[in-house]
Amino acid sequence: MSGQVLGDKRTNLSQEGWLRSIPKPLHAWLLPVAILIVWEAVSRLELIPATMLPAPTAILKQFVELIVSGELYKHLSISVYRAMMGFLIGAGTGLLLGLVTGLNKLAEKTLDPSLQMMWTIPLLSLIPLFILWFGVGEFSKILMISLGAFFPVYMNTFLGIRNVDVRLFEVARMFQYSRLQLIAKLIIPSALPNILLGIRLSLGISWLVLVVAEMMGASAGVGYMIQDARAYMRTDVVFVGIIIFALIGKLSDSGVRLLEKRWLRWRDTFKG
Repeated sequence: MSGQVLGDKRTNLSQEGWLRSIPKPLHAWLLPVAILIVWEAVSRLELIPATMLPAPTAILKQFVELIVSGELYKHLSISVYRAMMGFLIGAGTGLLLGLVTGLNKLAEKTLDPSLQMMWTIPLLSLIPLFILWFGVGEFSKILMISLGAFFPVYMNTFLGIRNVDVRLFEVARMFQYSRLQLIAKLIIPSALPNILLGIRLSLGISWLVLVVAEMMGASAGVGYMIQDARAYMRTDVVFVGIIIFALIGKLSDSGVRLLEKRWLRWRDTFKG
């Protein structure tokens, strides 16, 4: 029995040793590479029609062709402009109103109930109204994205301010902080983890709403490119568009996480 236990331990140690032999930055790539290998094999064996699931190499070839032709840059630049403009307007407004309602009881009683009610309305159900009121131009798309980006930042900013430890205010009172010092040195730094979480969620929703807006009515953009490719059964182009959204979403999220590491170095939290 003891020999079997020792054998199991040696097996586990050998498996851990194999994993540790791979550089840590490559750990995150193990699963995607394995999926790509299986995917390529399935496509090569023609187990699934290429019109439904093209091979990764075919998608890569189409990706390169779109870059060389300049078509991808045209669509991507328009999509990034729409998403960033909508995000900046929505997140900026959400941060401002979150600070106001979080710091002022009267503002909370006046504004927060209406905003909480609007938060429960499914955003996609408002698309017909946006089209009726503002048409299918750039203004309606950016406004739709900004509305989606608003609520995560507002909710998390408000929550972060209201979750500040009351005992910290007693310390601030001992140091005789002014109202401005209290906000700048205590409240905002304490609420910063929630604010950054709201920004991460807001960025993700901005890209989600962008895709819907561009598929509903647009003549350019990555969402339009996907919709146009679907109509002509160009599945490889559809996958290129999906991969583009995934990469940009990951890059934007990683950018916020870098800010978290830099601005929240003072936190001593569980790392797993």
